[in-house]
Amino acid sequence: MSQQGAALQSYNNELVKCINDLCHKRDDIHKQILQEEEEKQKLQNDIRILTERLAKINESLSKKMASRNEFDKTIAETEAAYMKILESSQTLLNVLKRESQSLREKSTVGGGASQRTLNQT
Repeated sequence: MSQQGAALQSYNNELVKCINDLCHKRDDIHKQILQEEEEKQKLQNDIRILTERLAKINESLSKKMASRNEFDKTIAETEAAYMKILESSQTLLNVLKRESQSLREKSTVGGGASQRTLNQT
């Protein structure tokens, strides 16, 4: 019986050792889980902060793009109006030159007739 008792004691010691090893491995895994959960929380917080920042930047970009589009529209309208003013100025200048030439011609023709009338009297 003492051999059986010794074998049983040996099995018991080995069983206790295996259980202790398993407990140590479990504790190691538990520590890793805690570390990874902490890292996960930090990453989720970083993601939340970055998501909020991205939303603000997208909103700002949207407003700035709308403003830029308004500037583009105003510039295009102003340039078009300016081109019309230039065209009108050119047309006015041409009309003025033509009228001036016409007045000079009438003045020359009319002036010559008045001189003749004065000379004939």
